[in-house]
Amino acid sequence: MLVKQIAQALSVSAETVRYYTRIGYLSPARNSNNGYKEYGQKDVDRLRFILSARQLGFSVEDIGLFLSEAGKGKSICPRVRKLVAHRLNETEERFKETQALRKRMKKAILEWDKKPNKAPTGNMVCHLIEDFNA
Repeated sequence: MLVKQIAQALSVSAETVRYYTRIGYLSPARNSNNGYKEYGQKDVDRLRFILSARQLGFSVEDIGLFLSEAGKGKSICPRVRKLVAHRLNETEERFKETQALRKRMKKAILEWDKKPNKAPTGNMVCHLIEDFNA
């Protein structure tokens, strides 16, 4: 299977396939007649794993560690569980921070709708921001 074919089969760009090949996550064979890279079922399965891991928020570096450990015959499942739980906690925190920011922004819009526009002075850049109290 050529780059275009594996890309099409997994609904990704050819550049995505080339990227994961370039960093060593995929290892296609070389066709001795034409020098083209030929991807096999192992590459398809590995790319499917990579794409699934990316959808779960794992970084390219995380995936590299997973592939390395799996290549040594070690189960990565405990590490995956721990890491996704940790990342979920981080995501929850960011979500709370984003909700708080959203609330401040809504409050700002309500307050600012009642205030006039003012030109900057030597001491003031934008009174809307400078007078805002969250």
